[in-house]
Amino acid sequence: MHDAHAGHAHGHAGTSGGDRAGQRRRLAITCGLAASYLVAEVIGGLWTGSLALLADAGHMFSDVAALILSLFALWLSERPAPAERTFGYRRIEILAALANGTALIVVAIFIVFEAFERFEAPPEILGLPMLTIAGGGLIVNLIGLWVLHGGRDDSLNLRGAWLHVASDALGSVGAMAAGALVWAFGWSIADPIASVLIAVLVLYASWSLLRETVDVLLEAAPAGVDVGELEGALMGVEGVGEIHDLHVWTITSGMTSLSCHVHAEGTIDHHVVLTSLQQVLRERYAIHHVTIQVEPEGFEEQVEVC
Repeated sequence: MHDAHAGHAHGHAGTSGGDRAGQRRRLAITCGLAASYLVAEVIGGLWTGSLALLADAGHMFSDVAALILSLFALWLSERPAPAERTFGYRRIEILAALANGTALIVVAIFIVFEAFERFEAPPEILGLPMLTIAGGGLIVNLIGLWVLHGGRDDSLNLRGAWLHVASDALGSVGAMAAGALVWAFGWSIADPIASVLIAVLVLYASWSLLRETVDVLLEAAPAGVDVGELEGALMGVEGVGEIHDLHVWTITSGMTSLSCHVHAEGTIDHHVVLTSLQQVLRERYAIHHVTIQVEPEGFEEQVEVC
């Protein structure tokens, strides 16, 4: 729409994080796998006396909780929202990803505290059963990673779940290594060492997820979008004299929004300017949810007079 004073363009596209049914299916399968092996790891950790196994079981429990949370967030994000929630419940996915990242950090801190207690008095550990049970956990996690892999780039929520399972798989590798050392050489100290390494890996995995979710909540420009370059591309459109109040942010995974005010030069047709700006944003930056106000020369002075 455009008139004598200003033109507005609203572009919308359904880029809300890929195939939701596929995401739900992946999450449900992975959740079932993790829950089925969780009991085995708890019993195995208590039987063998291995902190690394118990730590891995605790991490797997957080996996199950995170996957259930991710499923719930995915379901809620698609529910009809009341009129006052103009973006619906799409941000629920981001909050779920934030909760997953926070849970990973809590698990890591707990593992470190327990490990340091065992450094002082390493208990007797059954190495071979520990190795076998950790190997089973690794197989379950690898299957879960394969199931989730196809959708992790489409959703921060799904990526958070993938990181949970990935760090758990690394934990299983650490527990296997510790079990092998205990079995072969009787090195009980390998168990708390492996536990600390697992905790470090968990912290590393959670950091990037937390950073990205906080950026979304702070409405920072999406990763991969250079705002200065984008503004330059818009300034290069014929008829654009100045751009101000430029904002680029993410509503939820796969849904980037942009708004700005554009001062048009001369008497150029505002419809042409709007169409050209939208084309640049759509083709170069894959930004479809756009609100642009085109202001003719002297627009501010006219507003002041009014």
